[in-house]
Amino acid sequence: MASIIKRKKNYSIVYNYTDENGETRQKWETRTSYQDALKRKAEVENQQFTRTFLPPTDQTIAEFLLDFVSLYGEKRWGVSMYDSQNSLISNYINPIIGDLKVQEVTPRVVDKYIQTLQKTPAVSTKMHKAKTQYVTNQTIEKIIKLLRCAFKQAVRWELIAKNPFDNVILPKSEYKKRDIWDAGMIRTALDQCTDSKLYVAMNLSFACSLRMGEILGLTWSNVHISDEEIAADNAYVYIDKELTRASKRAIEMLGQKDIYHVFTPLFPNTSTRVILKKPKTDSSIRKVWLPKTLAYILREWKDSQDELRGFLGDEYQDYDLVVALPNGRPCEDRIILKEFEKLREKAGLPRVVFHSLRHSSTTYKLKLNHGDLKATQGDTGHAEIDMITSVYAHILDEDRKINAQKFESAFYANPDLRSVRPPEEEKELAPAALDLEVLVEQLRKSPELANTLAALLSATPGGK
Repeated sequence: MASIIKRKKNYSIVYNYTDENGETRQKWETRTSYQDALKRKAEVENQQFTRTFLPPTDQTIAEFLLDFVSLYGEKRWGVSMYDSQNSLISNYINPIIGDLKVQEVTPRVVDKYIQTLQKTPAVSTKMHKAKTQYVTNQTIEKIIKLLRCAFKQAVRWELIAKNPFDNVILPKSEYKKRDIWDAGMIRTALDQCTDSKLYVAMNLSFACSLRMGEILGLTWSNVHISDEEIAADNAYVYIDKELTRASKRAIEMLGQKDIYHVFTPLFPNTSTRVILKKPKTDSSIRKVWLPKTLAYILREWKDSQDELRGFLGDEYQDYDLVVALPNGRPCEDRIILKEFEKLREKAGLPRVVFHSLRHSSTTYKLKLNHGDLKATQGDTGHAEIDMITSVYAHILDEDRKINAQKFESAFYANPDLRSVRPPEEEKELAPAALDLEVLVEQLRKSPELANTLAALLSATPGGK
């Protein structure tokens, strides 16, 4: 049984409980009013009677999150997620509520925490520079999502009875419409582009709806551009990996899970590594058909890359990457982004980010196929249509193949684009065979046809 003891300004609820080691301990809890104390006393007694009482713990949020990352995150997260979640914990959770005890977190505490976050300066790191003065509402949403997941495990581990992060009222996020280039602007940019890596990357982003990491992680073994494949409109790229940078710690903690290759760094003491890894979602693994012209652009690029490899010999580090540095090493996104910004300024085009080419691609394809959402999103590899792509894969394959054909005629068939053209097909006209018996029978059945033929013959020099 619990009892209430009145103190100078507060009321204490005192009760005994059995800890995880089977020893009897006494707990004192303080409330500011007698009504609150009475309510807590009844709650403790009911939980003890129904055997749902959870022994008090002094574990802090920071201590608990260490367990959470170790027991939950390392089994379920990839290296990119591991880094981003740990970044949120170290930058925005532990500094603010890390010393708070897990069992002290209530919905009211959560609301106050969100208010604090809205006034917290955004943190810049080596890999990410803050773009706003304070933590954005989108980042707050990610933080609360992480804590909701963590405290769900706390309930499962019987540290707390209820999840205080359920039913949280989040600040409203206003998503600004991102500006994109239309097809004419993209053609202008391509016409003025002098950087070959950027030229190839832009074409792959716009024509194939690829993400930056997918472009930089594309290998020649997944590019199918033989003469037969191009002639049959069957040229395609297969997306099954992406290039990214991850912390050494994430790679060591998670092992080689979903990592295909870790590139040797130029400077061994760096805390991060460039890696080739499996895409975040299974729906990102996909086949995307190529317009004919893009297939020939890739063949030209491959020829120039092979020529450079032969010139450099052993100095060339061959990782089979489509978009690579002149020595064959991986090309990171910052290099492409820098060249893209220089091109944008030179061409005098509206300010957009490279990723907007993927949005332009989606918009352009929807216009071409009159709103065929399934076919278009099959190219983009969005996770939310995973069920649709698996159920209608046999239909989508044909529809998305048409995307490449329509792209060829609608975009690349316009005035010269780097003078890349498929070779002209030789057409041999076979002489038509004349079946006299059939002709005589037709003339017999149709006097009008006989009269017309006689008039034509009489009008020609040979018919005189």
